[in-house]
Order: sequence, then structure tokens, then C-alpha cells
Amino acid sequence: MALKKVHVKKGDTVVVLSGKDKDKKGKVVEVLRTEGKVVVEGVNVVAKHEKPGKQEKKGGIIHKEAPIYSSKVALYCPNCAAARRVRNEVLNDGTKVRKCVKCGEIIENK
Repeated sequence: MALKKVHVKKGDTVVVLSGKDKDKKGKVVEVLRTEGKVVVEGVNVVAKHEKPGKQEKKGGIIHKEAPIYSSKVALYCPNCAAARRVRNEVLNDGTKVRKCVKCGEIIENK
């Protein structure tokens, strides 16, 4: 199975560009590279019906985040306070960074 290229990393703050959760901001919880999808905290929440298990597991309706395509999210630039495209650059000391295309500020992965 081929891995797809995803432009965001786990822990990045992203903004949803389209769909029912458009303009929502959240943190990337998980990156699914085989599917080209990401799971974002508080975005695309679905209700899942679960049966009770044999021990200690109760049944009921559980709300959880479902994956969305990575092309539907953009990295959030704290300097611009908006969703922006990023450019990958190598600094003089050899470190790789991501810069905002609009303002040129380095976006840190927190």
C-alpha cells in the first residue's frame, strides 16, 4: 500500500477549508498517510453506536472525530491569524522549516 504525501503533521493547528465544519480550527490528532487523511480535534464529529462488552465496557452512543481528507485543511498561521499555504525552506544552518507564503514567518509545530 502506497503512502500519500500529507502537508500537515501531528500537533499542527489547522483550519478546515470546506464541508460541514468549514472555518473550524483544531489540532491534528492523527495523520493517516495510507488514506491521505487527518483526524482533527473537534472536527467531523460522528455518533457511533457501540454494544456493551463483556466486562466493564458500557454500550451507548459515543461521539468521536472521523478522518477528513488532508486537502480540506490548511495550516494556521498565528502571525496572519488565518489559514495559509506554507513553503518548505532550508535555513543557512541546515534546518528545515515551514514558512507562511503570505507573511514569511516560520510556523512552529507545537
